[in-house]
Amino acid sequence: MSSRPHSCRLHPCRPDHPVTSLFVQSLKSSLDSGDEVAVTELLRCQVKHVDAVIELSNDDWMKEPSARIPPQVLLGLWTLEYAQELTSPLCITSSRGYTGCVRYLLHRRADPNAAPGGRSPLHEACARGHVDCVQLLLQYGANPNQMSDDGLCPLHYCDTNSSLRCAELLLQHGAIVNQTTEDTGDTPLHVACQLGLLDHAKLYLSRGENVNLKNREGATPLSAACKGKGGDKDGRLEICCLLLQNGADPETQDQQERRPLHHACRGAEHQLVDLLLATNVDVNAADYNGILPLSCALQSADLQQDKRPQLIVRALLNHGARCVCPEAFGKVLHCCSGNPEIISLLYNSYKSLRVCSRWKLEIPDDVLQTHQSFYTTFFNLSGSVRSLQHLCRFVLRRHFGSHCHCVIPLLPVPQPIQDFLLLINGDHLF
Repeated sequence: MSSRPHSCRLHPCRPDHPVTSLFVQSLKSSLDSGDEVAVTELLRCQVKHVDAVIELSNDDWMKEPSARIPPQVLLGLWTLEYAQELTSPLCITSSRGYTGCVRYLLHRRADPNAAPGGRSPLHEACARGHVDCVQLLLQYGANPNQMSDDGLCPLHYCDTNSSLRCAELLLQHGAIVNQTTEDTGDTPLHVACQLGLLDHAKLYLSRGENVNLKNREGATPLSAACKGKGGDKDGRLEICCLLLQNGADPETQDQQERRPLHHACRGAEHQLVDLLLATNVDVNAADYNGILPLSCALQSADLQQDKRPQLIVRALLNHGARCVCPEAFGKVLHCCSGNPEIISLLYNSYKSLRVCSRWKLEIPDDVLQTHQSFYTTFFNLSGSVRSLQHLCRFVLRRHFGSHCHCVIPLLPVPQPIQDFLLLINGDHLF
């Protein structure tokens, strides 16, 4: 049931309506105030049919209620919206977590699977994490695999940390752990990974959910976790570790041929990138449009500066990522000029790079002013010859290739030299 306020303009009374507009006003007031006792009493005294359909809004307040509404519909409220909202007493009380009222309606043989508004009472209770209501509904025969009009099963509505116990109850009563949404083909594991729900992910994996099942876009739960927005970064990292431990393939491609590494780089999640690189993924794998993971990191760097995207760029380079072709370096400045350390990392990855003065046009004036000292030095490098120190670094890095990250730390040289070879040098231009 929608929680947004409705207009107070009411339907005119009709003979087939078993209650008056006063009931609707009283019910709305009791729901808004969270008065479970009052709601229960109203439903006991006024609702003669436990499966009555309540219309919450009509598509136009200038029109009469729709003729398709069944005769047992109760009075509702008119609104200027174009959507019509239908619900039932059991849906209302389940969505609010009014356990006593839910029990009363079920005792009166209310249908636990009735969904006049597109979502059943079980959907409503799961969406809000009302464990006791979920348990009651399942005990009275609610279908744990019923699809809503939105194409989601109850497990898909278990999308908050507080709904974990609801998910457990659904699985105990026969919910299909691999059931997919109708539109996107997401499994409950996809949803948990997108939202950073670690305990949900553990639950679904323990019940046998396929860790490499793809949705309609070809994304696996690992890809969903790498590009997910929910939860904190530590939670998403734990989920990715869990998925990999359970056999997730880090090289699986979606329909756009993007891999988990592409999504992690675009989201500037350097810990996820490190985790994926540790599985020896192809650091130079291109997606359908020819975009490399390094390009993903560079394209989003300016918007993700608080996440220190330079750490991702350095890790990719130390794992053998191909650097940007010199002719495109102006585009790099356009994307990353606000992060001089990235510019320095890339510049020090070339044997030599001809710095062009026209590249200044790619850098916003405010960025040039903010990092005036760095860019003054950078553009003064035009025509300069790289130092012997840098040339030695370049030869060693090219020799070690994708093994720079693991071989250089083993060299019997002082730590400052190891750092120099691994491009750990801040925003210095050598």
